[in-house]
Amino acid sequence: MPRHRRMRKVVAPPDFKGFKPYGINKAPSQPIELFYEEYEAIKLADYDSLSQLAASDIMGVSRPTFARIYATARQKIAKALAESREIIAVYGHAVFEKDWFTCLHCHSRFNIPQSADPLHCPLCHSEQIIAIS
Repeated sequence: MPRHRRMRKVVAPPDFKGFKPYGINKAPSQPIELFYEEYEAIKLADYDSLSQLAASDIMGVSRPTFARIYATARQKIAKALAESREIIAVYGHAVFEKDWFTCLHCHSRFNIPQSADPLHCPLCHSEQIIAIS
């Protein structure tokens, strides 16, 4: 029986729900599921240019575990590009550093500071918000 997988810390959810290839003429195939922790690994290593050790500390995992998450994320992105497949962001095994919410009216994603009103969207002031979990 495998060991229980530890939750990986993610600073913020991705700002996108997915990406689709543009201008393909073949029937769409199954989308590639990019987990939030894989997105976070790509963001920390490639966008923020952090070392694997620094990125693993932020995510609360060991450096070898970070390397496996990062390698899996790169393989998924390469497969999506090579096979013209859609990428969708899915929750995976992540836990947010703070509570995050999404507005059902304007589709923004936000966290709520201590002094803010948790019942309204900060952009459109809608009361139609749900917790991202």
